[in-house]
Amino acid sequence: MDEHSEQASTPIFQRIKDYLVGEIASGRWKEGDLVPSEQALVRQFGVSRMTVNRAVRELTAEQVLTRRQGSGTYVAPRKYQATLVEIRNIAEEVRARGHRHASRLRLLEEAPASEALAPQFALEAGAPLFHSVIVHFENELPIQLEDRWVNPACAPDYLQQDFGSMTPNEHLMAVAPLQGATYSIEALVAPRDIADMLGIDAHAACLVLNRTTTSQGRVASVVTMWHPGHLIQLTGSVG
Repeated sequence: MDEHSEQASTPIFQRIKDYLVGEIASGRWKEGDLVPSEQALVRQFGVSRMTVNRAVRELTAEQVLTRRQGSGTYVAPRKYQATLVEIRNIAEEVRARGHRHASRLRLLEEAPASEALAPQFALEAGAPLFHSVIVHFENELPIQLEDRWVNPACAPDYLQQDFGSMTPNEHLMAVAPLQGATYSIEALVAPRDIADMLGIDAHAACLVLNRTTTSQGRVASVVTMWHPGHLIQLTGSVG
């Protein structure tokens, strides 16, 4: 089958999809760019609004495009990859993709270990812990909320650090060399306070990584990392 015959046999809605994806893949349309309106695509392809709507609707469901009520249709953010098995610094991961990392400190305090948290550190309830909440950004887009509890015996100067210029991971790797880690992953809906900090709708789906790290025979850190579900792809390898 020659190129013209193949094109003629391709449904028009698929040809519209291929055109839109091609413009993105070529780099002519970048993440966050406004794409032509459905009416403009109707005129360009000489087809019905229903046909164009199907193409745009399917690409939205596939997370290639994103619709904003009353604003238009945009190129969706690409899913970023976060390393799961290897303990890496999120700032390094963002920079490795050629993007800008920034962080915003939302909370830094000393607080008593709760009944639920204390056993994870092998401490008595009420024992002092350090607690930080930080939102990490990639190119100004919130990609992770890091809710971390730290054992003061492993990082006594934790509260004195400038977490605008370094990440908790960087500090802990320097003062409490990693001995081991355990982790779990779950899909959860975001509570309103977390959704607000991540700039997503309340009750939007999130991928949540819970990780406990040990250093010198102690639990050094227990961290919960919330990621907007539509932005993240966790990766890793074994062996």
